[in-house]
Amino acid sequence: MVPMNPISAKFYSNVSSIPPLQFLNATQNAWETFSKLAGCHIGENINGLSKLKQYFRRFGYITGTNNCTDDFDDVLQSAINTYQKNFNLKVTGKLDSSTLRQIVKPRCGNPDMIDGVSEMNGGKKLRATERYSFFPGKPRWPKRKRDLTYAYVPQNNLTDEVKRVFARAFTRWAEVTPLNFTRSESLLGADIVIGFFSGEHGDGEPFDGAMGTLAHASSPPTGMLHLDGDEDWLISDGEISRRVLPVTSVVDLESVAVHEIGHLLGLGHSSVEDAIMFPAISGGDRKVELAKDDIEGIQHLYGGNPNGDGGVSKPSRENESTGGAGDSVRRWSGLVFILSSIATCLWLICV
Repeated sequence: MVPMNPISAKFYSNVSSIPPLQFLNATQNAWETFSKLAGCHIGENINGLSKLKQYFRRFGYITGTNNCTDDFDDVLQSAINTYQKNFNLKVTGKLDSSTLRQIVKPRCGNPDMIDGVSEMNGGKKLRATERYSFFPGKPRWPKRKRDLTYAYVPQNNLTDEVKRVFARAFTRWAEVTPLNFTRSESLLGADIVIGFFSGEHGDGEPFDGAMGTLAHASSPPTGMLHLDGDEDWLISDGEISRRVLPVTSVVDLESVAVHEIGHLLGLGHSSVEDAIMFPAISGGDRKVELAKDDIEGIQHLYGGNPNGDGGVSKPSRENESTGGAGDSVRRWSGLVFILSSIATCLWLICV
């Protein structure tokens, strides 16, 4: 069995608790070396382009496995064009400075394109205000499942302070939908399982160290949310909705949690930079308020809050334990995630 590697992640309760040296020596971004490729264009053979192609393949811009060479070819140019469209950049087909600045930002590990198809800007005519997207087939939690339970991997030993961050993140989606979220002490009985892992952790989507892929989540009804335990996670005051810090080596936990819960509910990535479902976030930034695009997307799947005002909080219940069985496991990326998800639960119970 593949080790699952649940670890005790590093959390900072506020900005003042961050070691001073981190303000001066931020952890190098996992993709910072891509900055050296600035100015590359079609027809060149440059050391490092093969790794950039692997990056684009990971996020769906290149399909197949046989083209990761150092050649700047038509395949790479096409990937760059689509990436630039998706991220609202000038479409040049070149590795210009604005494109590389976006590429090296920490981001969600879920792909922007699946099977070569994009639901972001690069794959559809732009609508006036709506840029949200869905997983293929628009999977969602069934109507009979409006009360969802979530549980934490026990080996992470999360504090109540960390758990409150996730509770707030769930509440933000509950406020605009008919969904309710309740914490469960039963791992197998939970609809959603949340855990921090390091490197390869059994789902075929290994984490890559600090400031690369921050987290990834499955589409409904699998309910797996994995976060990178090698990040330095900041636990922020729930009253602060937007913030930019001078330190770029820490990641705001609630910002990432709200985004990944969007995936758990069926949303794909959005091209609206202010939207929660935008794929990337800079280190130190905080963005937790649902944008109009997020709300319209999630209400397309589930409808609005039955209270009718869209602003009444339905808190995530932290102290209740439920044992309702989850739906049958299905992962949008294929059979390997299904099997690994089952293995994860069995392994965690046996440990």
